[in-house]
Parts: sequence; structure tokens; C-alpha cells
Amino acid sequence: MKALNHVHLNGLRAVEAVARLGSLQAAADELGVSIGAISQQVIKTEKQLGRTLFERTSRGMVPAETATDILARLSDGFRHLSASVALARRNDDSMLTISVAPVFAARWLVHRISDFSEAFPEISLRIDANDRLTDAAQTDVDLRIRVGRGHWSGFKAELILQQRVVPVCTPAMAASLRRPADILDLPKVIDGRAMFAWDVWLSAVGLAGAEIKARHSFSEASLCLDAAIAGQGVMLAWQTLASHQLQYGQLVAPFGPAVKTGFGHYFVTAENARRSNQVEKFKRWLRQEIEVDMERLAKAAPVFA
Repeated sequence: MKALNHVHLNGLRAVEAVARLGSLQAAADELGVSIGAISQQVIKTEKQLGRTLFERTSRGMVPAETATDILARLSDGFRHLSASVALARRNDDSMLTISVAPVFAARWLVHRISDFSEAFPEISLRIDANDRLTDAAQTDVDLRIRVGRGHWSGFKAELILQQRVVPVCTPAMAASLRRPADILDLPKVIDGRAMFAWDVWLSAVGLAGAEIKARHSFSEASLCLDAAIAGQGVMLAWQTLASHQLQYGQLVAPFGPAVKTGFGHYFVTAENARRSNQVEKFKRWLRQEIEVDMERLAKAAPVFA
């Protein structure tokens, strides 16, 4: 520990950030200082350590070959420090932090949080609405809900629900439809960030390769759903996104089948996460809610049965 007396912690933070992020600019943005400040801290730290950590190239700051192990251990050290700080700040054992994609939080989970509170009044939820998968050692998140194929390095994944998609539109827009091919004549509302394309469903109904007429494209699925509700076009939506609107008649699914995309909703936890009774209670509750909701959805939109 005495070795740390001769090196400034801010300098080590700057070195670690540059090595991890790959540029002075990215490190400056993360630490909230100027590029010049980061550069000076790196230079000062190299002098304090008595060795060069980075090569200055036309591509920017590149970790020196002889410093690879040093920088890797430095990153590990800061991850442990971050985890310790997060643990120290968690002074309320009744708080359960759930990280969930914003669209799932807004379109499905928010309608049911009060039910969880009634079932478990001793647990307070904190919903972290984002779809990033931050290093488990750098966050105080207890449980994540993510959409994907179930493979995330450093994490365990438990399938909650396989994702199935189907075209949805307003009842008025669906009134003129007689067969799946009629959908091709209607404008489409496209989710520009979707993990799947219309071909997934068109192939299932014998329309592979058919041309899609896009009216609007959005970078957020929730906006696409709002556009579909407003009658701007047909959207290819999945169960948890459109469940509420289908059950209450704002949207209809005129044709099936509901097709699997190969993706699914998953509970995601750190590989070495300790078992938590609060997390297990939330997982059991969510699975039950999903099951009940899918039964109601199948009655409202038989294509999901």
C-alpha cells in the first residue's frame, strides 16, 4: 500500500479511463474534465511511475506493450473500488433496484408496479430505465431485464418469455383487410432499432421478399407504438409492447401467426451474484404477471394463443 503514497489517485483514474475507453476525449468526457487535463494527468503519472504507459501514435494513445498487465490490473482495481462505494451507499436493505429497457418499463411494467407493492409492501422498487449492460462490479443494480438471445459475457440469463411478433394497427385501419397480403398496401411504422425485420413475419405467411412501404421510421419502439395508435400505419409489435393496447381495443392484430424472432426477455444477473430473497420474490411475481397477461392477451388477440 505504501507504493500508492507516491502516485496521485486522480492520475491513476485518468490512465485507467484512457486505457479502457481508447481516447483522451472519451476519458475526458467520462471524468468531466478537459482533454488537456487528462493528458497532463497521464504524463504526470508516467513520471511518478517511472515508465511509459502509452505510445503516442497517429491513432491516438495506444497502451504500450510492456504496460498491458499494469493497465489490466489497474482496471480491475477501480472496478473493485467502484463496487465498494456502491455497496457503502446501499444503506437501505428494503430497496430493490431493477434495470429494464425503457420501452418495457413504460409499456408493460409501469402498469403493474402497484400490484407488486401491494403484494410486497416491505420492498421498495427503484427502476433504472436503460438498456445498457454495465459491468456488474460498477453498479448497484440487483436485477436486469433484457431482450436478446440469452448470451451476455459475465452474466447469467434466465428466459422469461420468447419474443413473438405480429402486425398491429387501429381497428379502423384493419376494417378493410381481408387477407395477409392486404397489409402490403398499408403504410408501415418502422422501428429503426428493432432486432428483427418484417421478413420474419412475411416469410411465415408466404410473402417472403415482398416490398414494405414505410411511412415513418423511429429510433424508439414506444414512439412506433404511439404512431400506430394514432393511425399512421401498421407496426410489427411483440407481446409485452402492445399487450395493453390490444387488450383495451386501441389496436388489433388482424392476422397471425405470431412469429418467434429468436429473441426473448431474460432475467440477467452477474455470474457471481449472491442469492437474494428480494430478487427471487420479484422474479416469481414477474413470471406470474407475464403468465396472466399472456392469457388475457390470447383472449383479446387470438393470434397470440
